Amino acid sequence: MKPDERSRIDALLCNVAAGKIAAAHHSAAAQDSVLQTEQFFPRAAGKGQAEIYSVFPGVDAAYLTFQAPEVAFRHAPSSGVLELFHCHSGRVGWNMQGGMAIYLGAGDMTVHSAACCADSTMMFPLGYVEGISLTIDPQRLAANLPEALHEANFRPQELLSAFCHGKPVAIPACPPLAGLFAPLYSARPALRGAYLHLKIQELLLYLRDLPPEQLATSRYSSQQAEWIKKIHRQLTEHLDQRFTIEALARQYLINASTLKEVFKAVYGLPIATYMKEYRMRQAMKLLRETDASIADIAAKVGYETQGKFTQAFKAAVHALPTEYRKQHGQR
Repeated sequence: MKPDERSRIDALLCNVAAGKIAAAHHSAAAQDSVLQTEQFFPRAAGKGQAEIYSVFPGVDAAYLTFQAPEVAFRHAPSSGVLELFHCHSGRVGWNMQGGMAIYLGAGDMTVHSAACCADSTMMFPLGYVEGISLTIDPQRLAANLPEALHEANFRPQELLSAFCHGKPVAIPACPPLAGLFAPLYSARPALRGAYLHLKIQELLLYLRDLPPEQLATSRYSSQQAEWIKKIHRQLTEHLDQRFTIEALARQYLINASTLKEVFKAVYGLPIATYMKEYRMRQAMKLLRETDASIADIAAKVGYETQGKFTQAFKAAVHALPTEYRKQHGQR
């Protein structure tokens, strides 16, 4: 997590106790909500919050912020309800029904039926995520269609045939999506309801007219994603060791090219780049929180010599380890 993102997520969740999900309904019709966020369950010491808005009948939105390895949730497996999630920061993944896995990075969006992710788990490879979730009941929406959508001859049921055919789809980050969602994230809390009312109508029209070639079905199986998580755990729990991709591929009986491809899909970076950044984050933490020598820290994070570590640290952090400790270490 980048320092500015860490501070922002910490600030957003500063009043939420570990192990809790704080849910707030900003609508008098919360009992009619189609978004069942009360059924989120954080794992381990994680926490999060959901700011829920009933935008119009049949359409609910929630600003979601989670700081956890993963969050379990349960809802009815309705094939007639559409779910969307736009990732603003961090990364998020699901093991969907049917053995499919899908992962999103900042700016990406997934669209799928509620049958795909019922009784599932949201996973956060970077330890956090911030985004907006939408739940759409096309039948209820059709009976209460806003005037602008009615004039545009928008038919909510068409979304079911386009996006609820059994497999989740992902829409990669792109300028149109960024333009649709940016005002929703920057709006003052008092204006969120009004912006949601406007921008969701724009989003629905955008989805109706989206060319099929801009949709990307997940190419990864849940089993592949689980292998990558095990590989990640092995790499991060043994920083003093160096594992080659070829050795890991043999150990986990996975093709080396597939290993590299799926690792990047899950964690957002090539494996070598990710591990280099991870080693630097751990080194920074040890410099801040312990009195261990530079040589000991270098060894703990996998560098053969203090000199090589110092060179890599300065290139990444733009400061020598001793300078970093003096500025950020324990007083």
